[in-house]
Amino acid sequence: MQAKTAVVVGAQWGDEGKGKIVDVLSENFSVVARYAGGHNAGHTVIIGGQKFILQLIPCGILRPDCQAVIGNGIVLDPIAFLREVGKLRDLGVNVDKQVFVSNRAQVILPYHRMIELAAESAPGRQKIGTTSRGIGPAYEDKMARNGLRVVDMLNSNLLKTHIQNACHEKNAIAHALFGTEPLNPAQIYEEYVKAAEQLAPFVTDTAYLLNQAIRDGKSVMFEGAQGTMLDIDHGTYPFVTSSSATAGGAITGTGVGPTAIGTVIGVTKAYVTRVGEGPFPTELHGPEGEDLRARGHEFGAVTGRPRRCGWLDLPLLRYSNMVNGTEWLVVTKMDVLDSLAEIPVCVGYEIDGKRVDTMPADVRGLESIKPILTTLKGWQEPTEQIREYDKLPKAAQEYLRFLEKESGARIGMVSTGPDRDQTMALPDFAQALKSLEA
Repeated sequence: MQAKTAVVVGAQWGDEGKGKIVDVLSENFSVVARYAGGHNAGHTVIIGGQKFILQLIPCGILRPDCQAVIGNGIVLDPIAFLREVGKLRDLGVNVDKQVFVSNRAQVILPYHRMIELAAESAPGRQKIGTTSRGIGPAYEDKMARNGLRVVDMLNSNLLKTHIQNACHEKNAIAHALFGTEPLNPAQIYEEYVKAAEQLAPFVTDTAYLLNQAIRDGKSVMFEGAQGTMLDIDHGTYPFVTSSSATAGGAITGTGVGPTAIGTVIGVTKAYVTRVGEGPFPTELHGPEGEDLRARGHEFGAVTGRPRRCGWLDLPLLRYSNMVNGTEWLVVTKMDVLDSLAEIPVCVGYEIDGKRVDTMPADVRGLESIKPILTTLKGWQEPTEQIREYDKLPKAAQEYLRFLEKESGARIGMVSTGPDRDQTMALPDFAQALKSLEA
């Protein structure tokens, strides 16, 4: 880790426990910057038994001396942001001194939610399994160069004109395609001009802030949302999110240069989960999947949706490590496997009778995969109270060594429970983190 910076990414389809890991790691960083997604991404952090659910604000906010930055790659729902700010204030968090919002971030408005909800529910449309929070349509407007940025929202005349023009267009489209009732632009303006006043104190040029922090020798962590396999370019398209969830998104989503990134840390569960539609080669159906879901409490932090569950997929992890340039892996939820006598792991794919070692690009190829499984010995001992790697059961250590050998990245940290202190860093990783401290 030469530069005092690190990108933390989800190595699977999201929900890997990045929130907890970013919170644990933030002890070593002066700034945590979120670079992609919107309030469809939920991070649950448990500190001393107290639960914090964050949607937009980076997990570094829970460290009193850490700055929390919302980068330009985010799509910001101002109402959701202010609601989250209010909840954190009520919990005694000093959001007013710690949170910074990019003036270049795109704004989600009510018509984005209207369009997404109508499209996802329309007969004959391919269902992606979105959260219907307006994320996709906001990114569509951004790419069509028709979006509203935070800096524009602070100009009341511009905000009013934009809402009037956009509602005229979106109401007509939604009514023609989906029969949706029109939104009232005057009502939207009244709500959002008030929101803009409350948002204004948080707004700054975060690209300048982050680059200055790096120049000053401060340590900066870049936090992704969702996971690699939901990335708009590299994921299981079209069942993906609308932004760059991979490590590359940290560059475009914050305004720092690629040479400023010191290392990439991937977060993977000891098994795999997925929310929503789309291919999932190692998915378990029936009692095994239900058992894994129950033991892992696999329900969305924001939506409450049950997650699909399956065994660890090593070809997927190799692919993820490749496109992210992952140096270190953090393995979460080891404790969920504690009771198993045997643990199947996917080591390769079979498509149309042929062995395939790489991730196919097309959905048909993904859906026709037969996973090639090997079985590792389970440890059948509780790991929740263990805080040192050397004290893990021998079979658990062998499971981790196998994962490391097959995935191409070094294991730096292991999590055996949801609380902040249920985490252990391996010596080399702990030493690398030490070098980041200002």
